[in-house]
Amino acid sequence: MPDIRWEEPFCGEGSACFRIGTDDRGRAYIAVAGTEDRYLTDTRDALRALIRDIKAGKADHLL
Repeated sequence: MPDIRWEEPFCGEGSACFRIGTDDRGRAYIAVAGTEDRYLTDTRDALRALIRDIKAGKADHLL
């Protein structure tokens, strides 16, 4: 498992909390808070776009 530095959880109203992390190679990760051992990884741009959509209410059903 890579050494991931997780940020503080982001919690939307009435939905699961998620966390964003990065490793020493600059790869980005996302996981539901509390389940950081089961994460998704992609480019920072892809994860940033997903987070923007979640915060805008377009994709909170994914979490």
